[in-house]
Amino acid sequence: MESIRIIDYSADLQPYFESINKAWIMEHFTLEPIDVAVLEKPQKNIIDQGGVIIFAELEGEIVGTVALKYHEEGVYEMTKMGVVPAAQGKKVGWSLAKAILEKAKTMDAEKVVLYSSRKLVPAINMYRKLGFKEVVPEAGKYSRCDIKMEVEL
Repeated sequence: MESIRIIDYSADLQPYFESINKAWIMEHFTLEPIDVAVLEKPQKNIIDQGGVIIFAELEGEIVGTVALKYHEEGVYEMTKMGVVPAAQGKKVGWSLAKAILEKAKTMDAEKVVLYSSRKLVPAINMYRKLGFKEVVPEAGKYSRCDIKMEVEL
């Protein structure tokens, strides 16, 4: 089995961050203004705010991505995780999630939160396996989200 390589964000990878995420969001939901802002300008909206973005490469192709967005001292949000359809089922999402949680620890994160939708059953199951627990979401974060989860690091 080919190995998944995790790569840090660089400006030349921005189109992958945008296209991978826009594809899954539009498949299941509708793009919201916050999505467009973050996906088109991740440097400004994630990196410059104290967050990070990583990518998964498989057989020389970028096949997935996830971001860690700074919320407040010790708290980050795992967001914008997407895997191209051809690479789904190959543990790319798992590898990305494990890598971003490890990165969070190096950034002195005490807790990582995420917002998702119950209709994304495989994702929710993966988050639970990673130790995320369901918590009460604050209102109005994203219209598509009906579940908030967090994990203590």
